[in-house]
Amino acid sequence: MTLNLLTDIPGLQVGHATDLALGSGVTAILFDKPAVAAVHVGGGAPGGRDTDLLRTDMTVERVDAIVLSGGSTFGLDAAGGVQAALREDGRGTLFGGIAIPLAPQAILFDLLNGGNKDWERFSPYRSLGYDAARAARPGVFELGSVGAGTGATTATVKGGIGSASALTRHGHRVAAIVAVNAVGSPLVGEGPWFWAAPFEQNEEFGGAGLPAEFRPEHLEPRMKGLAGTATTIGLVVTDAALTKAQARRLAIMADDGLARAILPAHAPTDGDTVFAAATGDRALGDAIAEMSVLGHTATQVMARAVARAVYHAQALPYASAQVSWQDRFGKHQPAS
Repeated sequence: MTLNLLTDIPGLQVGHATDLALGSGVTAILFDKPAVAAVHVGGGAPGGRDTDLLRTDMTVERVDAIVLSGGSTFGLDAAGGVQAALREDGRGTLFGGIAIPLAPQAILFDLLNGGNKDWERFSPYRSLGYDAARAARPGVFELGSVGAGTGATTATVKGGIGSASALTRHGHRVAAIVAVNAVGSPLVGEGPWFWAAPFEQNEEFGGAGLPAEFRPEHLEPRMKGLAGTATTIGLVVTDAALTKAQARRLAIMADDGLARAILPAHAPTDGDTVFAAATGDRALGDAIAEMSVLGHTATQVMARAVARAVYHAQALPYASAQVSWQDRFGKHQPAS
């Protein structure tokens, strides 16, 4: 039985830390064993920690965790909290006899969503990162307005955290987790239809399908009016045994899932960043053919995860908070 979540990949755990008063949070993905990892940055205004470490020309190949956070650059403190939790557990790569946990991170901008950002000298994100790491578990985790998706918004409806998984025809598992805070919109027109509808499985985001016909107004750009209030960040993981270069290709193809699910994607004020990781439990056969299928599947699970994030999101408890898909359309809306 699968959960249709990132944790369908054996050997990893997911934890959220959510602060509704702050209107923000952190999501930590911990690997039981260090995983081969890479990253692709498709947006025009990214923010990250240790993302250069994941370039294919850099020496380190494996990481202990991936961190997704709100808070813009203040949120970069979160990786320090995750790192502290890993260090307490004796995790880390040995450098000169000293174990250093590696937890690359990406952040999104959620500072203008109505939450109380008037913290004192130091931001709360290091503590939130630690709490997210300590909350990490295998199995079921919450979707929607939690963790890094707590304060996320889009051009039309509330964003959040989403996840989805699939099995390739070669037997490899592929799964994604994403915090959707896009400049663009996940909806066709004003909805209820999702751009990701062609990939939906078992009405996982409401079964609304697509409109009976596309009209010009459906294709008009719908974008946030506030510059810099964006960025969609995520991770795709497979149980396949990949090199760092192959993981990088997987990240690139998974990033295509953002463009399948959000219009427009990768805008100048988006910081869209997609990590890829491989646990290495199942070898590739025909590497070229199977990598193509892995990437194809990664594109689809990322698109589905984006729509699930929006479908499960709830409006924040503020008077001026952005409404959610559920607020506008309920749990099911047939195509029309």
